[in-house]
Amino acid sequence: MAPVSILLNLLWILIGGAWMALGWLVAAIIMAITIIGLPWARAAFNIAVYTLLPFGSRAVSRDAVTGVSDIGTGPLGVIGNIIWFVLAGWWLALGHLVTAVVLAITIIGIPFAWAHLKLAGIALWPIGKVIVPA
Repeated sequence: MAPVSILLNLLWILIGGAWMALGWLVAAIIMAITIIGLPWARAAFNIAVYTLLPFGSRAVSRDAVTGVSDIGTGPLGVIGNIIWFVLAGWWLALGHLVTAVVLAITIIGIPFAWAHLKLAGIALWPIGKVIVPA
């Protein structure tokens, strides 16, 4: 990881990234407890790690990386994302949006607000995404 990414990730954790990563972790644990929610739990845990350290990585569609469509990127992935949206996606996205608005008030917070907006989009539709180095 580049030194700038390390610095940005440290600042990110201090000014709002840690609490949203905790939100993703809680969602992953709740999904895992239900057993039926294990596919969502795995996606939520991966994105919790990404939410904790977003600089130096990016989320892309899994079929764009592998070149092959799979369960998570096909019709079952769409159904999974709809279920995710109803159960947890909307409140995680709302948390990212509120944090982005608060951070956007200051000039120094604008890059972090932008990162929260990207994470809000991922919160709405996480199945079929993979985290790769930027």
